Amino acid sequence: MTASLRHKLEDVLAGIGPLAVAVSGGVDSLTLAALSHRVLGTGAAMVHAASPAVPGEATARVRSEAARDGWSLTVVEAGEFADPRYRANPVNRCFFCKTNLYGTIRTVTDRQIVSGANLNDLGEYRPGLDAAREHGVRHPYVEAGLDKAAVRALARELGLADVAELPSAPCLSSRVETGLRIEPETLAFIHAVEGLVGGALGPSDASRSVRCRVRAAGVVIELDAASLAALRDPARDDLAARIAAVAPAGLAGNGIRFQPYRVGSAFLTGDAA
Repeated sequence: MTASLRHKLEDVLAGIGPLAVAVSGGVDSLTLAALSHRVLGTGAAMVHAASPAVPGEATARVRSEAARDGWSLTVVEAGEFADPRYRANPVNRCFFCKTNLYGTIRTVTDRQIVSGANLNDLGEYRPGLDAAREHGVRHPYVEAGLDKAAVRALARELGLADVAELPSAPCLSSRVETGLRIEPETLAFIHAVEGLVGGALGPSDASRSVRCRVRAAGVVIELDAASLAALRDPARDDLAARIAAVAPAGLAGNGIRFQPYRVGSAFLTGDAA
């Protein structure tokens, strides 16, 4: 990451003034929180939403970073699981998730809310950005011109080596095919399966992608090309049997399939929806 890019981001943060960072526990928001704290001190507050859609280790990671660096951290329940629009899992589910999140953050702070969205996010279907717009949320990475690679480089500069190598990890609900109701039990299964598969593959880094997709047609495990090639029979058959054994009733009736990872493949839009 160039010094000029970092300085531009620091200028953006300083220009915003007192702010509240929506911290999910991923590399983008954790890095933004760390830099905001260094630039603004007590002028930066962090808010994390605990939810069945957020892995427990993400919440633990946020708490750990906050304790280590002395962040002002508030952990809330955004309440999206009480919203029937979110639970119905329409193609714009993220809009309702973020609407609940930003609405809840606004109840605990009157500061400017900022998110960890970066330039790469602008090229994907992100209805959550519409909710952010409605709530006046700002995106410092976008304003300063940082993409995902620059965010990871910044994390390394800040001494967040482990954070910099975190694989991308959208919320667990993103694994459920559009139109299938979001259930906490399904998300717990997804999280357990991704942990199971990740453990079988060995140490992880930013290049790895492991997704447990729950579809109307059954359960699909999507892996990056290297991981898929490395997972051979009989290890694949053994994993499939272990996954089927912990699946909620009805989910694994069509067997467990392994396929190449595709970004956002659980989202069905247009005629496919």
